[in-house]
Amino acid sequence: MNNQYTRREVFCRNTCHDLKRFWEREIGKQTYYRESEEHRLGRSALRKLREEWKQKLETKLRLRNNPEDTEKRTNVG
Repeated sequence: MNNQYTRREVFCRNTCHDLKRFWEREIGKQTYYRESEEHRLGRSALRKLREEWKQKLETKLRLRNNPEDTEKRTNVG
């Protein structure tokens, strides 16, 4: 009867170690995928285009809301 308990302890210890190793690998894979996706998005031209369009729209809105400032700028320049 003691042999059964010993075997279970050994089996459980190996199983727990295997489960821990498995989940550590899965977490490592997910971390790698997330970091590579963030890196890919960081290099994306889409972000740059969105920023350019945002600046253009902000400029147009500023010009529309403050036409007096644009007249002063054109008269000075």
